[in-house]
Amino acid sequence: MKSSGRVLLLRVFGTVVVLGAFSLAGCATEKARYSPSEISGYPAHIQKLITEGTVEMGMTPDEVRFAWGSPSYIEILPPSPDGKPREQWTYKEDLGLSSTNLIFTDGKVTEMSSKGVTSKKFVSPGSGVK
Repeated sequence: MKSSGRVLLLRVFGTVVVLGAFSLAGCATEKARYSPSEISGYPAHIQKLITEGTVEMGMTPDEVRFAWGSPSYIEILPPSPDGKPREQWTYKEDLGLSSTNLIFTDGKVTEMSSKGVTSKKFVSPGSGVK
């Protein structure tokens, strides 16, 4: 009885390890975030940023979603002093050890911050990739 219990435990453990490895490998795989027809109506420089996976100040939530995909979570923030709606998008990476936050004010990216080493590319208009 004892040895069959150990065999069962080893099989369960092995299955968990294999499934965990596939799960982590899936996280590293880049999924298509858009089709060419979905971004064809945007200005050429926005299309270029989207295809490069880069976000720029002033981009809309749809443009950011095309460039970076869906955020890990979205938080509705208090309105700006002049009453404009605000929300924060957080992108987690490296099992949550790194993150990038974007703040949208009135439907445009107005702030960006990162914690840890992140793969997210961000530019300010007229500057190079940060």
